[in-house]
Amino acid sequence: MKSSLSTSTQQRVNSPLFAMGFRVFFVLASASALLLILVWNALFNAELKFSNYFSSTTWHAHEMLLGYAVAVIAGFLLTAVKNWTGKTTLEGDHLAALALLWVYGRILPFYSGLLPDAMIALVDMAFLPILMIFIGRAMLQAKYYQGSIYLLMLALMTTGNALIHGEQLGLFTHTATIGLQGVLATLVLMMVVVTGKVVPFFIERALSGTLILRRPLLDGCALSSAVLLFITQLVGGAPALIILFALITAGLHSLRLAGWYVPRIRYVPLLWVLCVGYAWIIIGFLLTALAALGWCAASLALHAFTVGGIGVLSIGMMARVALGHTGRALRVSNAITLAFVFINLAALCRVLLPLTWLNGYNYFIYVATLCWLAAFALFVVIYWPILVKPRADGQLG
Repeated sequence: MKSSLSTSTQQRVNSPLFAMGFRVFFVLASASALLLILVWNALFNAELKFSNYFSSTTWHAHEMLLGYAVAVIAGFLLTAVKNWTGKTTLEGDHLAALALLWVYGRILPFYSGLLPDAMIALVDMAFLPILMIFIGRAMLQAKYYQGSIYLLMLALMTTGNALIHGEQLGLFTHTATIGLQGVLATLVLMMVVVTGKVVPFFIERALSGTLILRRPLLDGCALSSAVLLFITQLVGGAPALIILFALITAGLHSLRLAGWYVPRIRYVPLLWVLCVGYAWIIIGFLLTALAALGWCAASLALHAFTVGGIGVLSIGMMARVALGHTGRALRVSNAITLAFVFINLAALCRVLLPLTWLNGYNYFIYVATLCWLAAFALFVVIYWPILVKPRADGQLG
């Protein structure tokens, strides 16, 4: 009996799924992308009602940002920090434990009334600080201090999550919306930082003879302008300031994206999906200005950042990282290219088409939902076997 238990434990620890952070967290992220939107669509259409720790709208926002998006970030950072520092972040049973904590954070809100609300909040809030500890330890061991910006962003997201739970627990009033806005702003800033670091490298590696000019001054100005915009929004600044900062930010990020563009990108899905995802962030800044002018709903800017920016960039990054770190050729199948098209169609239907025909809003939401589900269904079918099996080149990881 003792021998059998030991073997079972050994098999779990040595599973390829827990060899590196991107594997298990990309599996969890893609699964949640399907399940969360299926449940939200049923709630939106009043086809489903359930008791939850959160209200239905807060649950949807919280789970897409601090559930799905955080899973992608965890997978990326646990893997990237190991590459950047040469130090182990998490693997084996410790990685499995962190993944299980993420899963508990998604499940426990449905047990409100059966479990203490404080316990539900504590389990969900524990994930980001623990993630910070493990990636921070690797950075400290390697003296990789430039990575501290990621720790700062994770700390800001933790603070936002605390504000959300604080209102749910009755400790604060009217802080959940501020917390969600802060988390979204931090996620957008993280995408700005990550894309600036990896997209030029990906382009140069994929397109022989290509050199992308690094422009740190432009990068710094683009990031700073986005920070100013989000702070102005959070403190309830004057619409004129929001419009000014949003237009300046959109312009700076457009220059940044233009500096990455090479005509051959359009023939490489793993490259154009990242550039188009970044373009959705720019659209989000432009729609923020239009919303401040009262020319469109603020929710359109919100979903440009989420469905467009987070959705498109995350599926593109997961596709690229999974291939690169499992020893496979950096080429995607036609099915994954179609997934990239579907996720962009989802953003188009959710963000831009409602501007053209307000009466078709519910129809566009329905089509956007179908496109999102199609994109992640294709990702699951193609990538889960890649994520759960050993590397194609026989190496560890």
